[in-house]
Amino acid sequence: MASSAMAQGVGGITALMPSFSSSNRLQLGFSKHLPEWKRSSIAIRLDASFSQSSNSRKRASKLVTSAVVVKDETATSPATSKTGHELLLFEALREGLDEEMERDPRVCVVGEDVGHYGGSYKVTKGMAEKYGDLRVLDTPIAENSFTGMGVGAAMTGLRPVIEGMNMGFLLLAFNQISNNCGMLHYTSGGQFTIPVVIRGPGGVGRQLGAEHSQRLESYFQSVPGLQMVACSTPYNAKGLMKAAIRSENPVILFEHVLLYNLKEKIPDEEYVCCLEEAEMVRPGADVTILTYSRMRYHVMQAAKTLVNKGYDPEIIDIRSLKPFDLHTIGNSIKKTHRVLIVEECMRTGGIGASLRAAIIENFWDYLDAPIMCLSSQDVPTPYAGTLEDWTVVQPPQIVSAVEQICQ
Repeated sequence: MASSAMAQGVGGITALMPSFSSSNRLQLGFSKHLPEWKRSSIAIRLDASFSQSSNSRKRASKLVTSAVVVKDETATSPATSKTGHELLLFEALREGLDEEMERDPRVCVVGEDVGHYGGSYKVTKGMAEKYGDLRVLDTPIAENSFTGMGVGAAMTGLRPVIEGMNMGFLLLAFNQISNNCGMLHYTSGGQFTIPVVIRGPGGVGRQLGAEHSQRLESYFQSVPGLQMVACSTPYNAKGLMKAAIRSENPVILFEHVLLYNLKEKIPDEEYVCCLEEAEMVRPGADVTILTYSRMRYHVMQAAKTLVNKGYDPEIIDIRSLKPFDLHTIGNSIKKTHRVLIVEECMRTGGIGASLRAAIIENFWDYLDAPIMCLSSQDVPTPYAGTLEDWTVVQPPQIVSAVEQICQ
């Protein structure tokens, strides 16, 4: 089942592991061992229906039998503070990781250059000196091997954070992520949980070339047992990092290479974001724009033009790429009746294609116009800057799409 590299990792890290409880129950799919903060804020409903009157008639929508996140009305939102401190996005990731390593001695970091070099984007800077070389483990350039080692470490009770340096390189570890990381909880009959976080930068940068501009969200979306989130601000970067580390499920955290230097004030007190919840960025009434990661800022730039033209777009950062937060998305569609999806993923088989299918299946009766989806072109990302821009959705395209939908 597991590769020799993974088995070797289990033996090499066993000295660090705490005692492991074998009292886990058999579960099909995501682990039910959710932390208390998550149990109090969400419920995952496997089969549900809800309806709402609109335009003087009753519309009903039957939800498909797949995990759909439903907010608990009694849940409180993450802690906010009038005071705070400013951090760049990569510093927020580091702060979240540091807090979790201090809180839980089982948390460790594995990857290329994560040790004394501090990571390619300095997310782990200073951690090797603080926690030692065994908890911040530098590895050779061997993604398949150290990802398998991380999965094996998780099986023994540790909570590894695996940095892929670049998401494109994780294709070399796809077997470990799909056949082991995503499925071992099920194939072991619930004997093992795999609390692994796989993180790293991806997306189209500035002239990084095709192999360093990969968007692999859709590659991993079809793997059973994985959760996927994409951060877009320093606030949710830290909150999602902490939530992913605390989760009993394997979580892939997608970061965008062009957002690392984004600065924002975040609360001084501890907070944790929900892994399954979308973020309402801008309330509106005319059209629902669904986006994530870097495209959030292209959408916000387009929104300024749209407002000046008299449109009132509602913007949602979906954040959770698997499962989708169909509660937030559905409530927005019931209000606006129009949907535009803006993504940096490829058009063929991308996140937008899956999201469009979910919306049609669940909210068809609420739509007053066809769903539009703006995605990257199905070509390798060119090195030339001008050509690179042509392959990715730009704000003027978003403005034109909204005008077309709202005609």
